[in-house]
Amino acid sequence: MDSASHIKILILDDDTFMLKLLSRMLVKLGYTAIATCDNGSDALKKLDHVDTCPDLILLDLNMPDMDGIEFVRYLVDRQYHGKLVLVSGEDERMLKTAERLVHAHQIPMLGYVHKPVDPEKLAEILRGWTVDALNPLSPSRKIYSADDIKSAIAHQELVNYYQPKVSVENGDVIGVETLVRWHHPQDGVIMPDRFIHIAEDNNLIDDLTRLVLTQAIVQAGKWHQSGLTLRVSINVTMDNLASLNFQDMVVNLVNENNLPPQKIVIEITESQVMGPDARIPLEILTRLRLKRFHLSIDDFGTGHSSLAQLRDIPFNELKIDQGFVHRAWSDDTLRAIYDASLAMGKQLGMDIVAEGVEDRDDWALLRQTECDMAQGNFISEPLLADDLPRWMDEWQNRVRSTGLLDNSPAS
Repeated sequence: MDSASHIKILILDDDTFMLKLLSRMLVKLGYTAIATCDNGSDALKKLDHVDTCPDLILLDLNMPDMDGIEFVRYLVDRQYHGKLVLVSGEDERMLKTAERLVHAHQIPMLGYVHKPVDPEKLAEILRGWTVDALNPLSPSRKIYSADDIKSAIAHQELVNYYQPKVSVENGDVIGVETLVRWHHPQDGVIMPDRFIHIAEDNNLIDDLTRLVLTQAIVQAGKWHQSGLTLRVSINVTMDNLASLNFQDMVVNLVNENNLPPQKIVIEITESQVMGPDARIPLEILTRLRLKRFHLSIDDFGTGHSSLAQLRDIPFNELKIDQGFVHRAWSDDTLRAIYDASLAMGKQLGMDIVAEGVEDRDDWALLRQTECDMAQGNFISEPLLADDLPRWMDEWQNRVRSTGLLDNSPAS
């Protein structure tokens, strides 16, 4: 780990023994440029000089005078570009709350470790860390303009990927969710979180959604014609539902591609609250349901109007947000939210999809709780359309050979 010796690390903890212990752990991992501080004021002085500003900070939360949460606020003021690892004796819920606060401040965080610190856990967090993001002007931080997005739409550089949804009961592939990527001619594959908000802020989201929707429905028609009767989900925003033309466009596309409307799922992100005049969105969604399209409430539990949305819109699918699925088998808070969402959806007669299934334990929880469908990287990452048939064969072999349908309990 030659590069590790060049990485500057600051340990901030009011406990002198902990400073020495963490320093020894880091040295064993190959990190030698280590500074320590037992109070926030001294640590901030190091941040104010380029020679001593760290690439990584190991931060204790509970300190006298300036605690870790207050220290994070000063990091924001200084536009700190390095990474952060929280180290604390506080309980899991407190650490998760602190983690969310750090993310809200947009400070990159590698993770957190409990005291007493497990060297293996610290090593695991640092093992996956690369220093690519240390340069704030690296290509990964490039900001794109509205004109860039217009050009991408005009030149059809936006490419659909499809993430499978499978039946938890029998492993059958039920459908796919359409996830757009930008195949940039110079910068490679750009993820949607770097361009969708630009499209929304510059009145380009209708053009973008129309392109994604058209490509997805045309592809669904090809699959249907070849005997793959998959249910294809497409994300739309409330902005897309501001005009009655949207409903006609969807219906016409489905008819042109000889698709039964039951095979198209319109996903609405639950966190997007309807505006003061909900008549047009409600009319569009209700008419689509009357024509037997499926409607899905996405990211359930992350917004402020979950129950009102369920009351007002005729959804027939509920997607439990990945933040309440992954590791719910080991986290009582996540498990309570997961169970409540699942029970509510079933009581309303909806299909339930658990997003963010990342490992076998997540899958086992879904089996144990009789969730309907699963989606996540444990099953498959998003795929190009041409790669889906090969993956389906591999998935069926995996289901048969690895006992995924055994009723083994979650850990």
